[in-house]
Amino acid sequence: MAKPYDSVTKQLMEEYPQDWLNPIEFPFGDVEALDADLSTIVAEADKLIKVNSAQPYIAHIEMQASYKPDMANRFLMYNAVVDYKTGLPVRTAVILLRPEADGRVMREPLRKQFEGEMPYHTFHFRVVRLWEMPVETFLEGGLGVLPFAPLCRVSQNDLPNVIRRMEERIKAESGDRAKMLAATYILMGVRYDQALTDSLFRGVMDMEESVTYQAILQKGEARGESRGEARGERKALLLVGKKRLGQPSAATIAKIESVSSPERLEALLLRVEEVESWSELLANDNP
Repeated sequence: MAKPYDSVTKQLMEEYPQDWLNPIEFPFGDVEALDADLSTIVAEADKLIKVNSAQPYIAHIEMQASYKPDMANRFLMYNAVVDYKTGLPVRTAVILLRPEADGRVMREPLRKQFEGEMPYHTFHFRVVRLWEMPVETFLEGGLGVLPFAPLCRVSQNDLPNVIRRMEERIKAESGDRAKMLAATYILMGVRYDQALTDSLFRGVMDMEESVTYQAILQKGEARGESRGEARGERKALLLVGKKRLGQPSAATIAKIESVSSPERLEALLLRVEEVESWSELLANDNP
């Protein structure tokens, strides 16, 4: 099941593909984000970025918030299919959002071999543990990685200063302040208690003026049980949607009310800024 942070991370990588090469220490070059849906042969990878360096390659980036023993096999499958489909060498990086995503398969290359024989396949991939990364790397990096700064090596006592510095950069450099702040809020939910996150964001100057933030905050306050979370998501979607798309029709409201999955409602909320009408927003959603 897709998690709220999935859409946020993919959107940030699509909008700012060039910002990701430095944190994962991949060679620089002109970049372009590729469609990660590589037909029915492979499930959707997190993000693929074509890097036109001296030796062009594909950067395959995965975000993980939880651990599964078979993860490395999945990364190998993506890597091999992307290589086959594009004809370019593929570098794979796995970004672990919290310590719970770490485990044995993250600490060594994946080796395929018969017992008593040399490995017939060895798959190396880079692992980035955000909680070990210097916060300055993300605070001073591109805007696309800025919302991940609170997940880096920073104490809770230092979080208010980190949020303040982020707000200063977002206000000065981002054309969509509300979206960046909302992305930061959602990503912090991967690591931190909701009460702490809410208190930090209420302390950011002028945050209350962001309709998008208010909607996300109301959604967060409704968590705790499935029905309550869905109610919060619907309220957020209608609030932000009215601001962007105008008053919804009775049929539109009925369709939104029929969606019971908080994750699907979250996905609709994150798409509001990308569409021009309610009908376009709901066109591919089947309750």
